[in-house]
Amino acid sequence: MIAVVIPAHNEAELAGACLASVLAATKAPELHGERVLVVVVADSCTDDTARIAEAAGAIAIAVSCRNVGQARAVGAARALDAGARWLAFTDADTVVAGDWLVAQLQLQADAVCGTVAVEDWHDYGERMRIHYARSYEDRDGHRHIHGANLGVCAHAYQRAGGFPPLQTSEDVALVNALIASGATVAWSAAPRVVTSARRNFRAPHGFGATLLRVDELAAASRGTAEPC
Repeated sequence: MIAVVIPAHNEAELAGACLASVLAATKAPELHGERVLVVVVADSCTDDTARIAEAAGAIAIAVSCRNVGQARAVGAARALDAGARWLAFTDADTVVAGDWLVAQLQLQADAVCGTVAVEDWHDYGERMRIHYARSYEDRDGHRHIHGANLGVCAHAYQRAGGFPPLQTSEDVALVNALIASGATVAWSAAPRVVTSARRNFRAPHGFGATLLRVDELAAASRGTAEPC
């Protein structure tokens, strides 16, 4: 069995699209009908995130830790208890490709670190879109780590100690632990996801926060430029 774990904090607006894409990926013919368990960990939600997850056929687990590392770990523990051999992780503001799970498994590694794409730059504009296209390494051999596009086999995950209870960079900590434990990691652009570039991001130091910091630095640089 394969499992997909999705942490979420008040993601009722975007969770439906995420779950629809994940459920489509579970039906890829290359999976040969293998069961895929989808687990949404609704962390401190005050909206309909959990109800939307259950209506889509996912297992919804309510927690009140406001900690993405703990939320991912809770979801992973539920999946492992159910007998999952592979754990795939994404975020509730992310849409995965139809062959997302297939692409992870076909790499035949202990863990897979994928890239992320952004299609809607409405919150930032054309300047940020161009900067991202020029600076982000969306290719095999990259060294990006995103909780929105991560996969790991159950044995390697357990050997590395799982996700630590961190509010941010829990994905980086897990991958570093995997490498230290001797796990093979595929740094691949094959598993495709599209994620959000919204300014009202949930993780305090995650992908959204990085984009905002880059934008603010660019704006400060433009504001202090010397006149011609």
